[in-house]
Amino acid sequence: MYMHITKCFISITFLLSLFFFRPVSAASIDTVIISSKNMNKDLKAVIVKPDRPDTGAALRYPVLYLLHGWSGSYRDWSKHIDLQPLADKYQLIIVCPDGGYAGWYLDSPLKKDSQYETYIAREVVIYIDDNYPTLADPVHRAICGLSMGGHGAISLICKYPQVFGAAGSMSGVMTLDDPNRRAGLHEVLGSFENNQILWEMNSSLYLVYKLRNKNKALLFDCGSGDFCLNGNRKIHHKLLDLGIAHEYYERPGGHKWEYWTNALEYHLLFFSKYWLSTANPN
Repeated sequence: MYMHITKCFISITFLLSLFFFRPVSAASIDTVIISSKNMNKDLKAVIVKPDRPDTGAALRYPVLYLLHGWSGSYRDWSKHIDLQPLADKYQLIIVCPDGGYAGWYLDSPLKKDSQYETYIAREVVIYIDDNYPTLADPVHRAICGLSMGGHGAISLICKYPQVFGAAGSMSGVMTLDDPNRRAGLHEVLGSFENNQILWEMNSSLYLVYKLRNKNKALLFDCGSGDFCLNGNRKIHHKLLDLGIAHEYYERPGGHKWEYWTNALEYHLLFFSKYWLSTANPN
């Protein structure tokens, strides 16, 4: 993986800052409208920007795209956890886009106003790179989410490996045909009975083969009391069978915010270590 020397220097500078104590969070939060031409509508997003050290340098940052779950919105993460100190501590931009009430981060062949795959992977990424000081390359873009958003993170890195370098899933619904969690899917994909192939084509479990030889950083975790646990074990074993490197954890907890807010910093640390390793591969 080749990187420009300047970009490499910037990455190292910022990742080294993780090891210094930052006493006061000075990160800032924007709530912006990111329009979708594809869906012909405006959607809001929360953007958390880290404090910029007074170095005089034109610094740029890696980006984490943080996805909400089913029935949620762009506000979910910022309502449940203070993202500002995390943006400062890990020196990254956090983007919380809107994935629709039950958009499932895929492009629906049935609903023109439910094209959240293209929206997140193309329209939101372009907007962020155009308007914020990002390290605008796949290596420095991570995508992560909970439940529906966990599925979205994994399915999107599978479909767009040229856009994202790392992905994480917390309590993700790893296969859309899971009878425990089909909420709203019939509206965007049609009935499972009549559209089984389409459902499988959009399921993370059936998409991960695309990541062979792609050198992506992948993290999965799920609570031991979560109804999504079986699906996460399935994708873990499938990745092992495919020889795709990843990290997988099971910890006590269920399908709830208490688990996800605790899990988030594990994912941030994982992504930060990945960025440090790419900046200094030796």
